[in-house]
Amino acid sequence: MKKRLALIVTALILGLGTTAIASQINDFTALMNALRNGETVKVVMKYGKCKLISDGVEQEKSPDATGGMAIEAWEYFETGVVRNKQAFITFSVSSLIQNPKGKGYVFDYVKVRINADNTVKILAQYINPKNFKTVMDETFTGIINDGKNDGGVFLY
Repeated sequence: MKKRLALIVTALILGLGTTAIASQINDFTALMNALRNGETVKVVMKYGKCKLISDGVEQEKSPDATGGMAIEAWEYFETGVVRNKQAFITFSVSSLIQNPKGKGYVFDYVKVRINADNTVKILAQYINPKNFKTVMDETFTGIINDGKNDGGVFLY
């Protein structure tokens, strides 16, 4: 009996010591395959590795910030469906947060578009919840990180 209990405790300890490592999705095709199979995909965006356009002007440097989201609701558009030259997927999320600049609460709205050529466009806005006016409007462009390039968008 003691041997069985020791075996069970050892198995539990070994089982708790292991963690699942998410495998990286390296391109648009693999992303679409995962989503079409009903898998949960998470996106990590390293903004410092992307180009920033703020108030319509490309900035010299992007902030050293990171964001992430799970892809829950998404839409796929085949080439030509909405006069698009290439297929793409789009998804978004909105969260009520305290404005980092200390000006009350805002909706943090992030919309992502991933194109079939692995390019990515991220729209980040702060929206005033009282009057729905845009307080901040930034667009980041980058590429999917495939494990070999320096892309700022990681998919898992």
